[in-house]
Amino acid sequence: MRITLHLDTFNRIDPNAYAILWLDYDTHKWSREGHNGLHFPEWGDLRVDARGTLVCGQHDARPVFILEGLAMEADPGPFEGESGEALLCCNEGESESRVTGHWHVQCVDKDAVLAEHSVFAEDEV
Repeated sequence: MRITLHLDTFNRIDPNAYAILWLDYDTHKWSREGHNGLHFPEWGDLRVDARGTLVCGQHDARPVFILEGLAMEADPGPFEGESGEALLCCNEGESESRVTGHWHVQCVDKDAVLAEHSVFAEDEV
């Protein structure tokens, strides 16, 4: 299952800042499909904790985003139109450690999807 997620309203960074992420439910990976005004890796791993879903970089267990209330492991899982608060985790040492925005599930594709070109390094043959 693949989930298309829209992140926006990070007004403290840039009023036009947004990102489109694909979340892969089966592999617990994510990829950045579009963005403006937000700087973060192209892909990484997903983790789940009590707050929701943690969007982590490919080489770092520290979250890039915390998607509060997005329950990837819940049955039946995320649904189209679901939304919540997104916390952008800034670099350590900055005066404010998190910037608040919002996440919104645009689409849930329950069919298996084979990407033409995978951005996940370990998937390359």
